[in-house]
Amino acid sequence: MFTGLVEEKGVVTAIESLGDSVRLSVRGPVVTADATHGASISVNGCCLTVMDQSSQEGDGDVFSADVMAESLDRTSLGGLEVGDEVNLERAMQAGARMGGHIVQGHVDGTGSLIDRTPSEHWDVLRFSLPAELARYLVPKGSITVQGVSLTVVEVSEPRAAEPFFSVSLIPTTLADTTLGTLAPGDRVNLEVDVLAKYVERLLAARLPKEQQS
Repeated sequence: MFTGLVEEKGVVTAIESLGDSVRLSVRGPVVTADATHGASISVNGCCLTVMDQSSQEGDGDVFSADVMAESLDRTSLGGLEVGDEVNLERAMQAGARMGGHIVQGHVDGTGSLIDRTPSEHWDVLRFSLPAELARYLVPKGSITVQGVSLTVVEVSEPRAAEPFFSVSLIPTTLADTTLGTLAPGDRVNLEVDVLAKYVERLLAARLPKEQQS
């Protein structure tokens, strides 16, 4: 479990093909400081399991994780190249402050940046999202974009032909995460608030079938 508060921007140092998967190596001195085999690290919002951790001369501390073909197809990880920056966060510790919101690291789908509107002190970013996820978003609610916990500013109607949502990013978020360099068309990982999905599931079990549509 994560909070969506990115600890650092890491850099992809290697991508090794394993046939039906790849081994992804990422430099991240902060998240590898106490990394051990089997630990969980969020990479652009995807929960990955550390396979090994080492210090490579000139690269700092590097960890490696295996990524299955399904994850490569269903998330933005499939488009990564050596040298790309990624958002990194270690699994949260019990008893720590919950600064963001509950993030599982299980990507629900991908969207893309439609446009960004800069202002003096923040940027407004508008993203597309899969139609089946739109119903889980509400203004002032939470969503995870590339592993970053964000507050929804505006959201399209649940049945809109081209669903979208927008977020406002403060200078810290722009500087400390990869969201600051996103360009229109860039693909992003999305995870909706898991609490909304549980509520929907519970209500569906109580309502007659004719009222669930």
